Amino acid sequence: MQWIDEGIVLGVKRHGETSVILELMTREHGRHLGLVRGGAGTRLRGVLQPGNAVRATWRARLDEHLGHYTVEGIDLRAARFLPAAHAVHGVTHLAALCRLLAEREQHAAIHAALEAILDRLDDPAAAAPLIARFELNFLAELGFGLDLSSCAATGAADDLIYVSPRSGRAVSRAAGEAYRDKLLRLPAFLHSEAQPESANDLADAFALTGFFLDRHAFAPRGLAMPEARAHFVTALTRVLPAA
Repeated sequence: MQWIDEGIVLGVKRHGETSVILELMTREHGRHLGLVRGGAGTRLRGVLQPGNAVRATWRARLDEHLGHYTVEGIDLRAARFLPAAHAVHGVTHLAALCRLLAEREQHAAIHAALEAILDRLDDPAAAAPLIARFELNFLAELGFGLDLSSCAATGAADDLIYVSPRSGRAVSRAAGEAYRDKLLRLPAFLHSEAQPESANDLADAFALTGFFLDRHAFAPRGLAMPEARAHFVTALTRVLPAA
């Protein structure tokens, strides 16, 4: 068995003296692991950093085997992330989300979204809304998409500013006013082409997506929300202008 694909490095795990098990999010083969001989050495260490894009060749005698990778760097963007705390934590958080996906199942949209985020991750103002939208779309990829198209109470499609934590559906300003302390805030940029108007919009977005990620993605697997996500959000508040 053999295939060639482009992938994003999610992480590596040491295996023996000089090898590593490489975890990639590939374009056509989903989240896929493989052994890289010599991956712990200086020649490949810089290539196998989380966030880098590589061209990978995978070989195995049988499809169900772990197999072996040979890799070539395409975009070694990880070096750009080191000076920025939000970028370092952001890569770790994105990798943790991808590990929730079943291995070897194609998720081309997830791969494309990761590429778009990683290309702009060193710019916090650009990366923050991209990651918030990624989390929202990731919930849908897992089968737990939120319905933000119309008000759960009235069916109206305008002035949607809340989300019900019970149903995951949008709620309009008028319908939700009496219950606003029990509802989650819905910033406009999560369901439109608008951009965040303030740091508060981003905080509301991450509170919303975090609530449903915990409920549907992490808690059912007996997992806590990764600390990298909280560190990422905290780092953003330090570098983005206040509301």
